[in-house]
Amino acid sequence: MNIFSELYGAYFRIAAKLLTLGTTDDKTVREAIFRGGFRDSILFLPQKLIPGSEDWGLFRREKDGSLRRVTKNAPPRILTGLQKSWLKAKLSDPRIRLFMEEDALAELERRLSGTVPLYRQEQFRTTDRPTEHDPYSDPEYIANFRKILRAVKDRSILEIGFVSGKKNRIFGSFVMLKMEYSPRNDRFRVYCYQLKGGKISDSGMINIGRIRSVRDTGQVFTEEISMDSYFSSRKCSSPAVIRVTPERNAVERFMLEFASFEKHSVRDPETGEHTVELWYDVHDEIELLIKLLSFGPVIEIMGPERLRLQARDRVRRQVELLEKFDGGWKNDRP
Repeated sequence: MNIFSELYGAYFRIAAKLLTLGTTDDKTVREAIFRGGFRDSILFLPQKLIPGSEDWGLFRREKDGSLRRVTKNAPPRILTGLQKSWLKAKLSDPRIRLFMEEDALAELERRLSGTVPLYRQEQFRTTDRPTEHDPYSDPEYIANFRKILRAVKDRSILEIGFVSGKKNRIFGSFVMLKMEYSPRNDRFRVYCYQLKGGKISDSGMINIGRIRSVRDTGQVFTEEISMDSYFSSRKCSSPAVIRVTPERNAVERFMLEFASFEKHSVRDPETGEHTVELWYDVHDEIELLIKLLSFGPVIEIMGPERLRLQARDRVRRQVELLEKFDGGWKNDRP
């Protein structure tokens, strides 16, 4: 959310971090700006923090050349009423327990006991989403999630047992690469490499809700990993070609839905239609198809032929189900 940007923006965070150190130097100031600022911040922000004719007066130069903050204490971080209200609302989201320990959550609940939440979970209604989702409150799920999250950061090798989408039980050694949340399915999943003999044998993706056991082997995967190489190895050989009409604001909705996909779009100036080449993970082809079909008649799948045939078969099955339901409803009428 950007409601906090005016109070705790990038420059505020950089200055606060440096002031927390108490004593620093010119090199540390420039490194903090480079890491926490924007591309052009290094051109003018050092002059504001390092003592000189244009500085903000936050530091003074010591005899040994170091920089010392002018205040006795580091700046306190004060929350506004709006921030507290937003944080109180976030505490009602069961997914927050995946990232925070119970004692920390209990302390937050205590401190925000008199705060009215900015919104409540029951005020939201989500459409086009399955009713089943990951069991966010299940202790075993939480434990597995935290082990995997730690492994993503540390590149530690895990032994994982899980049930695949085809109901097969799979067990093996994996190195975790990236965790991802799917808003459409309300589930977390993790991209990974499967290892055999300590070497990469296959790439894949595991839904965390299907994991039954996780054990840390105590080993760390030391080979260099490139996420670009990982996704390139799973990318389709030929893109999906989609024609998108301008009706019902379809182009904007389509681009927003597939914002994270690699794509190339060409607009027809006479009709306003867009022809979009969409590259995708071949292992996610069914999910891609479901997303495309959700747009209805405002799009047409032009190719590849395999994808067109799958879309046709799914639409036919939907029509058959509707006709079956409609026929049964008619027969039940008096």
